[in-house]
Amino acid sequence: MRVRRGHIEASFRDVTLADLALLPISFDLETHACAWGPTTKLAAKHRLTIHDAAYLELAMRRRLPLATLDDELRKAALAEGVDLAEGVDLLEQ
Repeated sequence: MRVRRGHIEASFRDVTLADLALLPISFDLETHACAWGPTTKLAAKHRLTIHDAAYLELAMRRRLPLATLDDELRKAALAEGVDLAEGVDLLEQ
């Protein structure tokens, strides 16, 4: 979306995705069990989409900082006591 809207160049996206591919990414096997309980409640409480609420629920449960550029999700994370990842604002350049 950010490329399509002209906020970032496609080359920046490509370099960023290549960097992400180097990270030790793992899958959470408990997210589905939370989808219709805690995640739905977070979505309603903070007026988030279900997928944004899933990110928040995961960060809360795993006690991890949340990386997002979405203002509503950032506000919800702070309201729930979730730390925000540093350096995310660099992605807006």
